[in-house]
Amino acid sequence: MTLKWEGEDEDARSARRAAEERAALLKHTVGEPITVANEFAEVRAVRVETRNGSRLLVESPKSGQWIALDPLELEALTWQSTATFSAMIGNPFGPLIPEATGGLVPGGALTDGGSGARGQLPESGAR
Repeated sequence: MTLKWEGEDEDARSARRAAEERAALLKHTVGEPITVANEFAEVRAVRVETRNGSRLLVESPKSGQWIALDPLELEALTWQSTATFSAMIGNPFGPLIPEATGGLVPGGALTDGGSGARGQLPESGAR
């Protein structure tokens, strides 16, 4: 007997696309990766070149999550307060603003998912 879940094929296709996208980005690495870690987390960051300019590829070997951020998205991190990061940490592996809202946040401000790619490491990555 083989167990399957609803959406399993879609999840597998999505994971393959993310792994292919990450591999393509890593082919254009500039410099050496930097790893920052403590007792709670470990992240690895590397600069990659794309046809739209430089991105910082940040990945978590433990969770398999990754994201490629452009300079404006990185600068936007500096605009945040510690409360923003506390809210993100309080909802791990979930978006701060649900996609179902179409990017709208209270007060009518718009968010744009940005040009950064987001995905997961291939299954062979540490979990």
